Amino acid sequence: LPRAELASVLFAVNDRRTEDYLSTLLCRFVGKEKCIMVLRMAMTMMIKHKRHHPVGWSRCLQAIRTQSTDSQTHERRQSYIHHSGTEPLVYRNVGQQLRIAAERFPNREAVVSCHEPDARFTYDAVLDKVDRLAASFDQLGLRQGDRVGIWAPNGILFYLTNLAVARAGMISVGINPAYQIPELQYALEKVGVRAIVAAEGYRQQNYYSMVSHIVPELASSKPGELKSKQLPSLSAVIIDSDKHLPGAIKFSDLFGLPSERDISKVELLQPKISPDSGVNLQFTSGTTGQPKAALMSHFGFVNNGIHIGRRNELDQKEHRMCVQVPLFHAFGMVIAIMAGLSHGSTLVLPAAGFKAANSLAAIVREKCSVILGTPTMYVDLVRRIVESGVKLETPEIAVTGGATCSPKLFADIKQTLGVQKVKTVFGMTETTAVIFQSLFDESPEDVQQTVGHVTDHYEAKVIDRDGNTVPFGTAGELCVRGYGTMLGYWDDEKKTKETINVDRWLRTGDQFILREDGYGRIVGRLKEVVIRGGENIYPREVEDFLNTYPKVLEAHCIGVPDERTGEELCAYLRPKNPSDTISREEVKRYCEGKLAYYKVPKYVRVLNDLPKTTSGKVQKFKLAEMFQKEREIEA
Repeated sequence: LPRAELASVLFAVNDRRTEDYLSTLLCRFVGKEKCIMVLRMAMTMMIKHKRHHPVGWSRCLQAIRTQSTDSQTHERRQSYIHHSGTEPLVYRNVGQQLRIAAERFPNREAVVSCHEPDARFTYDAVLDKVDRLAASFDQLGLRQGDRVGIWAPNGILFYLTNLAVARAGMISVGINPAYQIPELQYALEKVGVRAIVAAEGYRQQNYYSMVSHIVPELASSKPGELKSKQLPSLSAVIIDSDKHLPGAIKFSDLFGLPSERDISKVELLQPKISPDSGVNLQFTSGTTGQPKAALMSHFGFVNNGIHIGRRNELDQKEHRMCVQVPLFHAFGMVIAIMAGLSHGSTLVLPAAGFKAANSLAAIVREKCSVILGTPTMYVDLVRRIVESGVKLETPEIAVTGGATCSPKLFADIKQTLGVQKVKTVFGMTETTAVIFQSLFDESPEDVQQTVGHVTDHYEAKVIDRDGNTVPFGTAGELCVRGYGTMLGYWDDEKKTKETINVDRWLRTGDQFILREDGYGRIVGRLKEVVIRGGENIYPREVEDFLNTYPKVLEAHCIGVPDERTGEELCAYLRPKNPSDTISREEVKRYCEGKLAYYKVPKYVRVLNDLPKTTSGKVQKFKLAEMFQKEREIEA
């Protein structure tokens, strides 16, 4: 049996004599090293459930340790953790999970879109609309495995279409609402999108015009029968508009397209959709250049939703979640949509795109008890609450992720929002959202100084540049393995093999420190480590310190070339007051006696607007480009 199952067997036994006897047999028949791991896992489960482990276990461990060689002792102290969890994984697809939600919570509100008229739907109504959409895709000639692009800001269209594509056995492709024509064309070409479902537009953009620019044949095509030289895979363009748009299908017409018999076939299709098959393609957020398309599985989506929701305590009561994050991103799709429907929570969408004023209004009006957001969003929300003087009464839990959060911001969130708990989630697109996450009860220090505890049913280890596991407490590259690991990068076997090895360990690229109790801390990105005259500088450390300066709202540091030292640090600061100036000398004085001399930024730049992805991550490669252009002008 796997280690986790053996540990669960030991945990399930309540008779002390039997427990002692089992541990002795375990040591005899599975070997010393496996026995150690199993006993430690079972003891962790005991502690979590406030049960005392049998003394026989401790004796058994002590006997094994006494017999072990120095090399074995060294190996046990290496940075490796497997958190088995207490609840099993489930083997079902997203469509089946939605059916379960509709049966468990038929009359409970599933989603509320505050910026759209008549946009409140119960779980029962959601399933009905989703199945009508799924059946309409079949009527358009789309088949299992086809890619369907969803190009829309937060709203009912995205929510329903995303679930409908999954119920139809197709693969959704979340497209950034802010994409311009070249980015849209790249995304559609990269994964061979068969149909695109789009909003009428977003902000100043007209989506129909932008699609027509890429496929000029659209206007002269029969709706649903597009044939384009530029995008030969694209056959249907669906737009949510009341206007007549040549060649496009109206989104509202899809609900009346299938017959009741067609709709009933959607449920019959569910057992034929493998949980191991692809459900969604996520484009990497583009902080380092051209995005790759990561393929996620139904299995990863469903189980992440269940276990993330449990850690965020969504299973404890009926919650209403204010979703500030974009739905097209893994944060929105998994931590919001999938966790919500897995535990019967109501998703409250304040606006098409993030605005702190809209979030505050939605929290008050809809009585939200849980808030989801990135650190940048919380910075703006905290400031808005302070300026307005509003006292929030309903929030209980604030969940932050998508980027690292400074200790000061954690304190501001708890104090200003009045929440009982601030929870952090840490992960990446390639792991279907989450790797580390806050436990149910933990110290303020663990919340503020770590990215949480290894999530359930996941393994984590930290390695050096040669691939060797480093001791606990030592910085190295974080590698993870678990059910949520992506199936691979679409049409990019080379990049997939660079990221996931033959043993399914995924290299995150994060410089990380792992503790023996399963908590972890990000030091920085491997590619972001600045080497100044032989000294390693981790930008995250300097950023956290600069964020404590009263005039600074947020700080981001990058390495820039230097003839003498190789690299120097440049700090980009966003001031709290847009009219404030912050000089390098001012920063230097603040750092004196608090930071080593070589960590003090040589360059300081002040920007009121930092280049960011829609998920809230600062695009440091764009900061580097800005600095380089500045140098070229000076030269």
